[in-house]
Amino acid sequence: MTMNHSGGDSVRIAEFKARLSHYIKGVRNGGTLTIMDRDHPVARLVPYEKGDGRLVTRKATRKLSDIKFPPPLKLKVDSLTLLLEDRKDRF
Repeated sequence: MTMNHSGGDSVRIAEFKARLSHYIKGVRNGGTLTIMDRDHPVARLVPYEKGDGRLVTRKATRKLSDIKFPPPLKLKVDSLTLLLEDRKDRF
C-alpha cells in the first residue's frame, strides 16, 4: 500500500483482493482507497454517506436540440428481425 497524491491510500488490485476485509475496515473508519491496475488508478473506494435516497439532479447545461447526433445507420438487415431470431434460439 502506498500514499497517493490526493492524500489517501492506494493499493494494487491483487493486494486489494487478498486483504479485502482489511481495506473495507479502513474505509468504514473514514479512510479512502484508490485501487490501482499496475500504476493506473481505476477506482476509488470511499465511505458510504447515508442520504435520503432521492436522486440528485442538476439543470441541463444545453438544450437537446443543440446536440448534433450522428446519422442513422444504413443496415441491410432489420435489427428487430435479428433480435427476434437471436431470442428464438435461446428459448
